Amino acid sequence: MRTVLVTGPGGSGRTTLAAASALAAARAGRRTLLVTTDPVPGLPDPGGPAPAEAVDGLRHVRTDSAAHFRAELVALQDRASGVLDLLGANRLDAEELTELPGSGQLALLHTLHRAAAGDWATEYDVLVVDLPPLADALALLALPGQLRRYLRRLLPPERQAARALRPMLAQIAGVPMPAQWLYEAAARKDTELATVEALLQDRGTTVRLVAEPGPAAEDALGRARTGLALHGLRVDTLVANRLLPRHSADPWFADLAARQDKCLDHWRQGPAPLTEVPHLGRDPRTPEDLGLLGADCAPDERIPGPAGDPWWTEDTRGEPGDEGVLTWCLPLPGAVKEDLRLVRRGDELLLTAGEFHRVLRLEPALRRCTVAGAALTDGVLRVRFVPDPGLWPRTR
Repeated sequence: MRTVLVTGPGGSGRTTLAAASALAAARAGRRTLLVTTDPVPGLPDPGGPAPAEAVDGLRHVRTDSAAHFRAELVALQDRASGVLDLLGANRLDAEELTELPGSGQLALLHTLHRAAAGDWATEYDVLVVDLPPLADALALLALPGQLRRYLRRLLPPERQAARALRPMLAQIAGVPMPAQWLYEAAARKDTELATVEALLQDRGTTVRLVAEPGPAAEDALGRARTGLALHGLRVDTLVANRLLPRHSADPWFADLAARQDKCLDHWRQGPAPLTEVPHLGRDPRTPEDLGLLGADCAPDERIPGPAGDPWWTEDTRGEPGDEGVLTWCLPLPGAVKEDLRLVRRGDELLLTAGEFHRVLRLEPALRRCTVAGAALTDGVLRVRFVPDPGLWPRTR
């Protein structure tokens, strides 16, 4: 399945362009599913959690974060009924529950899981996802890996093997041990998150950036380059939206168009292919308007080639007897040396680049090394590792 994740700076028209891209794919004869969190002007509201026919063979589903929050919390109360009854807690009814901050992200991840697993995965050729604004989208795309790491740390799967010993351990420790339902719930959630993580890392998944040319958008895209590279995400195209006519007798419009042209010249020289979408002169309100906007925005029918490893290791060890170093290379375009932080903890490398943070698991060879230093050169962070004599196999 070809997956296109659409995001961009706030107010850039990303939801409309996501719908236009999905409609273009559907009109090209490809089974297409559009996932949004907000209503789309020009398309009927799906009106439920299941995909509904929108127009021209396009199916549309809109996440309902409030309904998802209520269903998840009610189900959690049911699974933890024994503990709640023991504590004398009063359960909350679904009608009195109000969603908490962050529930929208979890609802969208749940929808992505449904799209990547089960019947949805075989019913569609193209999946177009309208993500939140750029900064929130990067945090959302990093969330599955972060949550899985938290679950493994708090509830290690290997501890389930000792469930027969829990009554005895509870007596020794003086506190109750986690119930089996908690491990089962964690395993289900880990499986769901792993499916979403696999979808994001699939070679058929790319990010589509939508932006209105201007200084603010250029700054936002510049910062996002680092976050996209840190999480190994590929950009298929940069859509320059709402372009004004280049030649206008009105000095005010001519000045705005000149500013857009200046920004476009810079974007044309960037690493991502550029698609230019003119301003309609009105707000899009009909499928015909979406068709005009999406004329050049249909996702490529060809699934992108293998992404390859976004990071690589250079082995500069010399002849036997010369330790040399192993250098782990991590491309971080746009990163600033003063904003970088590196912490080695066990088999993990904690990397912070400005506002972005990720925990990277080291390759097996690097786990048997000590960090000798790091340097940022030409947008690539190079972390040097020296083999630990106590852990590295000796060669004769």
